[in-house]
Amino acid sequence: MTDTAGVTPTPVKHLLRGRFGWFFAGRTVDLAGSSMTTVALALAVLQASGRVADLGVVLAANMIPTLVLLLVGGAVADRVRRRTVLIVTNLSTAVVMAVMAVVLITDRYDLVVIACLALVSGAVSAFSQPALRGIVPELVERHDLQRANALLAGSQNTVRILGPMMASVLVATVGGGWALAADAASYLLAAAAFTRIPGASRPPSAGRPLWRDLVEGWSVFRSMRWVVVMTISFAIVNAFNVGPWNVLGPQVVSGNDGAVGWGTVQTVRAVGLLLMSVAAVRIVLRRPLRDGRIWGTLAGLPLLAIGMSGDAWVVAAAAFFGGLGFTVAAITWESTLQAAVQEESLSRVASYDDLLSYLAIPLSQLAVGPLAASYGANEVSIACGVAVIVVSLLPLLSREVRNLRT
Repeated sequence: MTDTAGVTPTPVKHLLRGRFGWFFAGRTVDLAGSSMTTVALALAVLQASGRVADLGVVLAANMIPTLVLLLVGGAVADRVRRRTVLIVTNLSTAVVMAVMAVVLITDRYDLVVIACLALVSGAVSAFSQPALRGIVPELVERHDLQRANALLAGSQNTVRILGPMMASVLVATVGGGWALAADAASYLLAAAAFTRIPGASRPPSAGRPLWRDLVEGWSVFRSMRWVVVMTISFAIVNAFNVGPWNVLGPQVVSGNDGAVGWGTVQTVRAVGLLLMSVAAVRIVLRRPLRDGRIWGTLAGLPLLAIGMSGDAWVVAAAAFFGGLGFTVAAITWESTLQAAVQEESLSRVASYDDLLSYLAIPLSQLAVGPLAASYGANEVSIACGVAVIVVSLLPLLSREVRNLRT
């Protein structure tokens, strides 16, 4: 890590004023709402139905439209003001959460109704994500992108710790319906904060059909070889990392140390994520992709710890360092993409990046169980940990990735 010579980043207190400050506030409240929703919705459905199968239907209904509509969301975010997209999506999500809350509070739970509302919520998310990734370069100077993304990562990691805890307390004390009502209120507050962001002008579409924007976005995406290389790398890393961590981690650690042990691992990992987010506010990397890939290898350590030991304290220590590496990799990638891609194409490129990176996750989660049954959970975890380390370094074979500077 090295400070970039010749560039004086904007002080944090100044960065958090004005347009980026309002976005930071809205994004933090938005993240708090979404982190609460994940837990509150799951607990509320289980509380109301008592059936795990219902929860699976609701979660699938929420995820599928996000993947299906993500590219359309990217095209829309590049076509209209991203500020407008964020206001509309937060208001829409607030309405969905409010209706869910009313259904549950009035004891009128119905799987079809809740699944349809989750479907709408997932569709809305497909439009908000590309807008969130594309708007930051409109709000800060180029040399402040890493600092801005580090601040956003810090708030994200903080609410990841506090949000689920708050949701659990609300569900336990006043019920799942009221927890979702609190979520609805948070989305309204986020929308109010986003209204204070000045709207950047967008180039006129001149009646151009949406499909042409999608094709143009794909052309921009594939024309940047280093972006394609990094996206493929992320997809493979997700395939080897997400399923084993979410499935084998709880199985092995809980088997050794109980549910508290796995909860401790997740908490320690979150601390690592948060600490590195804070550190990244003060430090700038000269070659962000190269350094991000090197730090990203640490994400393989928790899987190695699960396979070689499985004891909660060993896995927690590895997860702490894995959290450090994951944070650096995420911040450097986001900042580099925002600096290198033209603003009028950024949301579309980001949506292709998201879609291709996420597609491997469901396959990973489905495959890891049968693989562990055939070859052993410890063996699969070790193999996946090694694969994460190797695949994280593979993009360094590209000269563009190695040498690209901020």
